[in-house]
Amino acid sequence: MQAYCLKCRKKQEMRNPQQVTLKNGRPATQGTCPVCGTKMYRIGKA
Repeated sequence: MQAYCLKCRKKQEMRNPQQVTLKNGRPATQGTCPVCGTKMYRIGKA
């Protein structure tokens, strides 16, 4: 799954994607950037 990395400023393939629920109850996918290691989020059902 791809998500936008704020540190690299481009779309990257997410490493270790996990389903999470945000504070407001919306579903999201959380993972890490394979290039810089920053946390990445993609809001919405995967």
